[in-house]
Amino acid sequence: MPSHIKFLLSLACLATAACGYVFMVYLGQSGPSYAVAFLGVFATVSMWIFPEVVKKDLKARSPGS
Repeated sequence: MPSHIKFLLSLACLATAACGYVFMVYLGQSGPSYAVAFLGVFATVSMWIFPEVVKKDLKARSPGS
């Protein structure tokens, strides 16, 4: 995935997590608000750390390998 797309997706993920956190605090839910904040940051970090899965073309392989 290109870096500029990953960056915009990261901003969207963090903005969504921030909105979820504020909404949970507004409702008075302290535990779920921390979970929303943690999961938003975790999802963003793991998107940058773990590589994208790319399938190899099976037809390009030589027979017997």
